[in-house]
Amino acid sequence: MQTLKKYFPCLTEKQENLFNKLPSLYKEWNEKINVISRKDIDFLGERHILHSLGIAQVLSFQPKAKVLDIGTGGGFPGIPLAILFPETSFVLVDSIGKKIKVVQEIAEALSLTNVTALHSRAEEIDDRFDFIVSRAVTQMPTFINWTHNKFLKKNMHSLKNGILYLKGGDLTEELKEFPKAKIYPLSNFFEEDFFETKKVVYLEN
Repeated sequence: MQTLKKYFPCLTEKQENLFNKLPSLYKEWNEKINVISRKDIDFLGERHILHSLGIAQVLSFQPKAKVLDIGTGGGFPGIPLAILFPETSFVLVDSIGKKIKVVQEIAEALSLTNVTALHSRAEEIDDRFDFIVSRAVTQMPTFINWTHNKFLKKNMHSLKNGILYLKGGDLTEELKEFPKAKIYPLSNFFEEDFFETKKVVYLEN
């Protein structure tokens, strides 16, 4: 967790404690329900927690903001973001029930009262949000269809309400229909080799 403190030096003691608990919690649950690949579980801090917090390098969520995490899997990026922004409300959604069970158990173990975990398809979510986040669950055109009519009209952030999407590799082809998409390379924020090809894609609603 020293790496985390390097990039996020303003963490409170409570936040540090919560982040410190994540590796053992995920290892325990991953043995029961596989939500993280076996080769990745030993690199949870870098490849999952810090990667999720790449979104926070692009935007700080305001208190009372509402954020939807579509296809959260085992709770990424939603759980780390919820720890970092305790006054922001996060709804984590996945269509696979056993993954949401892990998210619910981890959120409960950490007493994250700002997290709601739902076993649901994105299209079935009826609420509206300031931002929708995700981590490479599908191609951008499909993802945008899932987010239709899910944004609040009033903006309260430095970026207008929209999508913050963690993606990797060459996105030229995938984003050709979206010329207004803004790409933030995570290598601008994190020096580890893992982030060399990782990005946050922002698309205004």
